[in-house]
Amino acid sequence: MFELLLTMLERLGIIVTIAFVLTRFRFFQSMIYQEKLLGKQQLNAILFFGFFGIIGTYTGLTFNADTAQFDPWAVDLGSDEAIANSRVIGIVIAGLLGGYKVGIGAGLIAGVHRLTLGGFTGLACGLAAVVAGMISGAFFQQKRHVKLPVAFFIGALAETVQMVIILLVAKPFEKALSLVEVIGMPMILANGIGSALFLLVIKNVVNEEEKAGALQAQKTLRIADQTLSYLREGMTASSAKAVCEILFNEIKPMAVAMTDKTSILAHVGLADDHHRAGSPVQTHVTKEVIKNGELVVANDETIHCVNKECPLGAAVIAPLKQRGETIGTLKFYFSSEKEITNVILELISGLSVLLSNQLEIAEADRAHQYAKEAEIKALQAQISPHFLFNTMNVIGSLIRIDPAQARKLLISLSNFLRQNLTGTTVEVTSLEQELKHVKAYLAIEEARFVDKLKVEYEIDENALAERVPPLTLQPIVENAIKHGIKDKDEDCVVKIIIKKAASGVEITVKDNGQGIKQDRLKLIGENSMESETGTGFALYNINRRLTMMFGEKAALNIKSEFGLGTEVFFFIPGMEDNSGKINQSINSG
Repeated sequence: MFELLLTMLERLGIIVTIAFVLTRFRFFQSMIYQEKLLGKQQLNAILFFGFFGIIGTYTGLTFNADTAQFDPWAVDLGSDEAIANSRVIGIVIAGLLGGYKVGIGAGLIAGVHRLTLGGFTGLACGLAAVVAGMISGAFFQQKRHVKLPVAFFIGALAETVQMVIILLVAKPFEKALSLVEVIGMPMILANGIGSALFLLVIKNVVNEEEKAGALQAQKTLRIADQTLSYLREGMTASSAKAVCEILFNEIKPMAVAMTDKTSILAHVGLADDHHRAGSPVQTHVTKEVIKNGELVVANDETIHCVNKECPLGAAVIAPLKQRGETIGTLKFYFSSEKEITNVILELISGLSVLLSNQLEIAEADRAHQYAKEAEIKALQAQISPHFLFNTMNVIGSLIRIDPAQARKLLISLSNFLRQNLTGTTVEVTSLEQELKHVKAYLAIEEARFVDKLKVEYEIDENALAERVPPLTLQPIVENAIKHGIKDKDEDCVVKIIIKKAASGVEITVKDNGQGIKQDRLKLIGENSMESETGTGFALYNINRRLTMMFGEKAALNIKSEFGLGTEVFFFIPGMEDNSGKINQSINSG
């Protein structure tokens, strides 16, 4: 009995070999990763594991019940012969990985084949093969993988059930009993171990592939993280060199190069003495990649390097694209074509797509920034006429009743317009300049509302160096006068407060006018609104510019009670917090 067990365990080497080969089949990988097999996948699995069950039968030992002797291989059986085999292993694995349908299907194929071989246990063993598929299928788990102890238990259980079926079905009973006494325990243990060993090999190989894939993904993500900041500049000589150095250190080829459509942007690694940045693209194969937009593997015969002593004997040349158009190439050089494995090809192909996407993102970011700056310019330009028309109306009325005062106002208007024109040509200005702008405007308005309007200032001189979007403060003050106090006959007060805070500057404009109704207050600054007195576009534009430049924390806050006045407040973060955003805005402009 012990010798039989050892012999069967030795033959499990065949199982291990087949298990290893099995992991290379696509349908098998589907069984490992999918919760349920469908259609053709199930059929492929049934045929494969059924065939594996047949191999398990042929690699068994023929047992003669009369002589109690074993023959090393099982082919055609006499009426007194049976087989000590590992047929159950394939059927058990089929059920565990593919479910009861795959298990029963594989069992039917292996069982019918066993029946055709004859012997007094033919029917019993054929029936037991189907039952083994049912048993293993019952343990199939869609959500998780089967554990090794479970595989051992099911393999042993299936073989135990086969021994029981042999005792119940095989005739004569005396021969069946004699057979089970000799082969029963060795087959139960061997098939249990074989099932666990089969699953162990599968899991180890799959885990190694997963580990390799994870490392490859980790490397790709690391490359993406390192290259993104450089490719934001676009595909320039300096960014290309930085990217090539990163790829050279991570992938470790003999050299890495990047080109645009006409010239080499960068070359890092061997042969940089003649593969020089700035040189025109010379090789026909690189021009073909630029023309066709498809990855190419070049060898020593197709590279055609001008230097006959060049150590670079092979290259993978991948296209770099933007919006579907090839704008350059990414080149990895090796000493020979033998170094270029499928893994390397897949990695380089993925990297070319990754870098192409990064270039497209960079281009989109630049386009967005340009659009943002263009919108800011448009918003600023919309504010200027808004004040001009109101001022001209004031001066027009004063020309008739007080020409001297009108002349003074024209001088004030000239100063104001000078400030206003400057504001439409710059991205940022100081609070000091904004305050001068407001005072020029109020000189006109105070002349209009003689003995009616009083302007109060509460200014922290230390805050005036802070930078803000131009044409921000004056429209708020204008709004307070135009809409806030227009219906008051006297004691109209507008107060301007500029106060230094711990992390920036707080700016407030108050009026004691009629206030704003609550239903309208919720919308001001968020939308352009039509009304009897205006569109609300000024506050909307200011709010847009503040949030576009400094973020939501700089948005306008408006407090008002109808009949009690209005307070408009906004916060400008300190220079330390804003320098990056402001500089980016200035540079992109």
